[in-house]
Amino acid sequence: MIEFGTGGWRAVIGDGFTRENIQRVALAVARRIRSEGVQERGMCIGYDRRFLSREAAIWFSEVIAAEGVRLYFVNLAAPTPQIMFTVKHMGLPYGAAVTASHNPAIYNGIKLFTGGGRDAAEDVTGEIGAQANALSLEEIHTVPFEQALAEGRVQFIDPRDAYLDSIMEKIDMEAIRARRPRVVLDPMYGVSLTGLMTILFTARCDVDVINDRHDAFFGGHLPAPNPETLRDLQASVADHHADVGIATDGDADRLGIIDERGRYVTANEVLVLLYYYLLKYKGWKGAAVRNIATTHMLDRVAAAFGETCYEVPVGFKHISRGMEEHDALIGGESSGGLTVRGHISGKDGLYAAVLLVEMLSVTGKPLSRLLRELSDEFGACSMAEYDWALTPQSREHIHQLVMTDKRLPDFGMDIERVSYMDGCKVYFRQGWIIVRFSGTEPRVRIFAEAPTRAKADELVAAMAAFVGLPFEER
Repeated sequence: MIEFGTGGWRAVIGDGFTRENIQRVALAVARRIRSEGVQERGMCIGYDRRFLSREAAIWFSEVIAAEGVRLYFVNLAAPTPQIMFTVKHMGLPYGAAVTASHNPAIYNGIKLFTGGGRDAAEDVTGEIGAQANALSLEEIHTVPFEQALAEGRVQFIDPRDAYLDSIMEKIDMEAIRARRPRVVLDPMYGVSLTGLMTILFTARCDVDVINDRHDAFFGGHLPAPNPETLRDLQASVADHHADVGIATDGDADRLGIIDERGRYVTANEVLVLLYYYLLKYKGWKGAAVRNIATTHMLDRVAAAFGETCYEVPVGFKHISRGMEEHDALIGGESSGGLTVRGHISGKDGLYAAVLLVEMLSVTGKPLSRLLRELSDEFGACSMAEYDWALTPQSREHIHQLVMTDKRLPDFGMDIERVSYMDGCKVYFRQGWIIVRFSGTEPRVRIFAEAPTRAKADELVAAMAAFVGLPFEER
């Protein structure tokens, strides 16, 4: 079955991710476009460096072309945020990127975007998924890709310059030139290298690079920037005496950061730092939007500047919607995605990375010092994040216990309130814990935040034991 989650449709290559299913999705998209009468405006499609990504984009295009929908094909592997930018920049009603983002190498998938470059809303992806599943192979018609190109049904485009220019227009490039920070890049075998190198070289940064070759197996690691996958970057930052190490996930919509001391800076810390920088140093105004599993330190910073932090479900589409509703300044999530008002509606690892380099240049302070100043001013927050693979039986057990019966363990703390907006989140006077099912993988996640890491781990351990999951502190 084709099922769209919080990050699009993802499936194992050769199992769910097959040519036939890709064609089903394409036909469902084409029919939606035609039903809205916007086939002449058309859509764009791009792809990342995963196995079968370009081929999948071609299979998708052959169906779109056969249905009489104009298609713009980004003919080089590109970051997902560049595709979202292209939808916005060209005024297209739809767009798509072939990617499975940070999933293991055996996965691939498709992300869908709507007008303005937004992640497609759940009602859109739900309808497309249902229609795709109902299609028979006899309903699918294709036109050979080369023929579609020759006839003008498909057109190659290269929106990279426009995308990079849009980022540089929003960045204080002169401040970066004045400081000339030393940066180590780790694209994690993905698609961010050309874009980041172009911007950083233009800003006269000294740049070193690791893990830049094309490797569909991502060096044997998850293409997700986390403490386990960024050990090479930590070592390289130390070797080159760099000011910062920057990593992006497989499709470059998320980032991971290593400070000048070789310490992994969490996505929560990056989000809070950048919000604080925009408010204090740039003098910008505006609320923040975070998902339900992201640090409440953002709330403290917002309150200190007379702003509000809004909480939404997991899935960047909800953050984008919240930012539009509240004209928010920044929106982000604990998994490493963020965006800033005036850029695209979706998360962008390249823009966030360059904004962080600007922050280091403008403040003239190393990352470790900025983080210390933040905790001194707003107090300490530590998060514990754990996840487990699920069987259908274990998922049903947890869902029944926590979501249906609404039972909770004894945490040894007074509970202020409980939210079932997205999973089950328990709020305490100092901290919180959430248990929720992943929207992209068969996994359950338990996150907790408390004044100390030991207390956060204690909360996770209590919930894990209650729902029958093995817990080993890390």
